[in-house]
Parts: sequence; C-alpha cells; structure tokens
Amino acid sequence: MNEKNEDKFVTAVNCMDGRAQLPVINYLKEYFHAGYIDMITEPGPNKILADKSDTILIDSIKKRIEISIDKHGSNLVALVGHCDCAGNPSPKENQIRHIKSGVVMIKKWFQNIHVIGLWVDENWNAQRVC
Repeated sequence: MNEKNEDKFVTAVNCMDGRAQLPVINYLKEYFHAGYIDMITEPGPNKILADKSDTILIDSIKKRIEISIDKHGSNLVALVGHCDCAGNPSPKENQIRHIKSGVVMIKKWFQNIHVIGLWVDENWNAQRVC
C-alpha cells in the first residue's frame, strides 16, 4: 500500500447518528492525517463494548475492525461517544467511562494498533478523552 497520507486509512467505531460522523472524520483527518476513515457504526457503540453483554454485536464490531486493519492497513482505531445519543442516553461522565472501557477492550484485541477515545460534544466538536 502507498504510504502517502491521502492513502492512509484509520478506523472509527462511531454511533450511527449522522450528526457524529463529520466531526469524527474531520478530527481524524486533521490530527492523524488520514486520507480515509473506515466507519463502523452502531447505536451507542461505547455502551455496547462497555456492557460486554451483546456478544454478537461485540464480535461483529471486532470483525469489522479486523477487516479495516487487515485489508486497508489501518493503524489507528477511535472509539466514539457523543452527546444526545439515542443508543447510549447516559450522561457525559458515564459515556466517557464507557469509551475508556471500550478502548481497553479494543487494545486487548489488537495490541499493535493505536486506540483512542473521542467525545463529540453538544456543539458537534470531537475531542480526545483517552
């Protein structure tokens, strides 16, 4: 694979909420110089990973991250939570705990990949939380 930035892939495990897409894409392009973002979406993915109860969804998320890493050469995964989330209606503090828990899980799956947590606030700006 060509190593130019415009060819670089990173992965976002993001909510399906369309409002959270562009802030995450813009953040990853700006701070990680990604050309493309493989977007893996579920309603409230931070809660799904933190709860550890829906093994089918968790396995699906893991498989899709694996495809992004293996087929597109992604070397970064961002787990995202956002305000006003229908899939995870928890307060910000709880959601950030969910993000941090999910980041730990993803790091265990893919030990050679950089994993970060992002929060998208009420103004639809993405910021790194871990």
